Amino acid sequence: MLDLKNKRVLAPMVRVGTLPFRLLALDYGADYVYTEEIIDKKLARCTRIENTSLGCIDYISKPKDPMHKPMHSDLAWRTCPELEKPKLVLQLGTADSVTALQAAQLVCQDVSWIDINMGCPKKFSTQMGAGAELLKHPQKIKDIVTTLVTNLPVPVTCKIRILPTREQTLEIVRLIESCGASAITVHGRTDTMTSSQPPIWEEIKAVCETVKIPVLANGGIWTREDENKVKELTGCHGVMYARGALLNPSVFRNEGYEDINKCISKYLSLCHRWDAIIQ
Repeated sequence: MLDLKNKRVLAPMVRVGTLPFRLLALDYGADYVYTEEIIDKKLARCTRIENTSLGCIDYISKPKDPMHKPMHSDLAWRTCPELEKPKLVLQLGTADSVTALQAAQLVCQDVSWIDINMGCPKKFSTQMGAGAELLKHPQKIKDIVTTLVTNLPVPVTCKIRILPTREQTLEIVRLIESCGASAITVHGRTDTMTSSQPPIWEEIKAVCETVKIPVLANGGIWTREDENKVKELTGCHGVMYARGALLNPSVFRNEGYEDINKCISKYLSLCHRWDAIIQ
């Protein structure tokens, strides 16, 4: 079982959870950092390459043309295990246990654990049957989680959203726990709720009271005051910062916020160091 007691985690965010931003969050004190969602089919087609010029590991999409020179568009994922592996979580977008396993087996040597995305409501995830769409298919969830737990040497976790009814949510988390997942992150909104609507913390509390594995709370957590309130209301083990970290990544700092201009300067320096596209 993972130790997530009082942990502060950087949430998976598209075009945000790249190597520079992950390292910035770790520098400010994040306990764990998630990659952005990486689709299993894309990852499974990659080759793992040691980038000796930068001192990192690159996962590059296999080119159709053998004379093709790798470009940024071919880079599926970049990591520096020396700096982040013990605290790095790769979030996998998947709707199929076979492809999920192929992708996870390729990258598991470079991460602390694998997380399955069951919470993203955006079309780019749901149209392939992944993200929040998975919550409608318990048998798929069972197949994917069981397959990864059985065959991987690292823990497997799931990130979900609450469902329309409490019983539906509890049925899903019981299933996930029974398949051997090491932890669950619960976003306190349904897939039809907007980010302007407040999360329903009572639903996360019900999850915490139902499962024995650690639960991270996610959604609407911008500040340390929010974090303390959510932990008190839900009984969760830890919390996941998304837009709160995007607004100012020094939210993870115990000494309090750092000036945003310093944050930006550090981020730009990291982008330069790791040859990353500034987004």
